[in-house]
Formats: sequence, C-alpha cells, structure tokens
Amino acid sequence: MNVLLAEYATTHDPALAPEGAAMLTVLKQSFERCGYDVELPGNGDFGAEIEHIAPTCTMGLVIAPDHLLARYTQILEQHTHNLGCGFMTVALCANKVQTEKILRSHDVPVPAEASAGKRVIKPVKGCGAQGVRISDGAPDAGEFAQQYIEGEHFSVSIVASRVVGDACLYFSGKPPLVLAVNRQCIETGSDGAFQYRGGETPVHPAREAEIIEVAKNVVEVLGCQGYCGVDVVVADKVYVVDVNPRITTSLVGISACMKEEIADILIAASKGGGPDQVHLAGSVRFDTQGKVTRI
Repeated sequence: MNVLLAEYATTHDPALAPEGAAMLTVLKQSFERCGYDVELPGNGDFGAEIEHIAPTCTMGLVIAPDHLLARYTQILEQHTHNLGCGFMTVALCANKVQTEKILRSHDVPVPAEASAGKRVIKPVKGCGAQGVRISDGAPDAGEFAQQYIEGEHFSVSIVASRVVGDACLYFSGKPPLVLAVNRQCIETGSDGAFQYRGGETPVHPAREAEIIEVAKNVVEVLGCQGYCGVDVVVADKVYVVDVNPRITTSLVGISACMKEEIADILIAASKGGGPDQVHLAGSVRFDTQGKVTRI
C-alpha cells in the first residue's frame, strides 16, 4: 500500500521549509518502517499535485499552513482516505477569532479580547508564531488583539480518533490519545515579535493533569480528528492560545522518544481505533531545523 504525504512548506514556503522538512522526514520514515510506499508531491501547483497523486494512493495526509490547509485537505478527501483532520474543522480552526468564540462559549479558558494597553496582536488566519507580536498599537487589517497573559508556554500533542459507524448506527471513536505535553521555547524580539524556537518533550509540569484535561476538551468541542496540537499558556488558568489541526513540529521530538510508530497511530485513529496510551522513553530538546538532543 502507498500513502501520499503532501507537505507544503518544503517546496512552496522558504520561511517554513526547515520545519516542514523536519516533520516530513519523521512521517516518511515512520510510514516506510511500517511497510508503506510514500508518495510526495513535486514542485508544481500543490493542489494539482495532490489531485493527480491522491487517486493512486491508499491514504494521504496534508501538512500546510493553517490558512491553506482546508483547501488542500478537501482536494485530498475527494480522492483518497484522509489521515488528518477533516477539511471543515480545519477551516474553522484556521480562523482564530471564530475558534476562540466557540471555545469561550463552551467555558474553555481563552485570552480576553483587548482594545487597549499591552496586548498580543495576531493574524486572524496565521500559522504558528508568524505575525504574532506584543504591542500597545492597534491591529492591522486581518489581525485581532487579545489579552497578554504572562505564564509558561506548553503544547499538548493529541491524536483524535474519527467518528465511525454505519448507515443505521453512529458512535464515537476512542477518547483522544495524548502523545505528550511539550514545553515551548518562545522568544520575543526587540520589536515584540514572537519567535518559536522548538521545545522540550515530554515534560511533566505541576499542572499537567489540568493542561491535558483542557486540551482534550478543546479537541472534542471543535471535532478535531487525527493529529493536532493545542497551545496553552499556564497562569491563573490554563488558557488556550492556539489550535493546530495538523502535524506540528513537536512530533519531531516526540517520535524520538516514542516506542509506537506515529504512522500506525494515525492509520488506526482514522478508522476509529488506536492505542489507549503511548510509551515514551527519556526526554529531548528539539528545534525548528529538525535537530533533536537527548536530555
């Protein structure tokens, strides 16, 4: 069997290419160890490449910046079995303002909207830390402002099983599988711009159980499937600051510690199954270039 791994940044976004290549390498090696032939798109039009290759593959997965991910995931879903989050949920998560409104309506702690003072300015549709900054100025077009929260930055890497059933009976997949809690290395430049440098995984902060509970709730509220990352800031509460319904850079570190194969987990989850837990040995630091260092 063969699988299409359609990673956008390596061929179409030089700024994100190193992170894209690191994630792609981990995924490709895992699928190959599990006995799959891996197909990759070429350097041409990304959507056209997916449309051409996907029908020849048993399954596929798209990794792309959030504002592009829904479009390319929809193309994939029209031609083969999707191992990632469904395109409609991806489209929702790409809009940070709408995502926060939904989470807030379900009593998930998110930063408050802010109209004055020291604030975090974000693109409404952005990827990672790109375009995120601390400022007391007004947001530009296509941006919004939220409360600045001083605290520790973590992410939770989760794989959510697909809802499965038949024409007469529908039932939920397994509960979301937590792979790891990761400490994020976030630096702030002299201009206030956020820069994501990688992180450490797995970590076990004092409020780990609370962090995991919040992240699981986010995944279930939004209806995420497959691998996703929930970014939080831990202060008086565990605040959700971003939801990434796709493979994230943390997987580079997690895979270096995890006994299970991420390929097996993604395939099982896409069919409503998967393990109840994963087994991690040791801990590592990882950066956005794909470098992993044992601690």
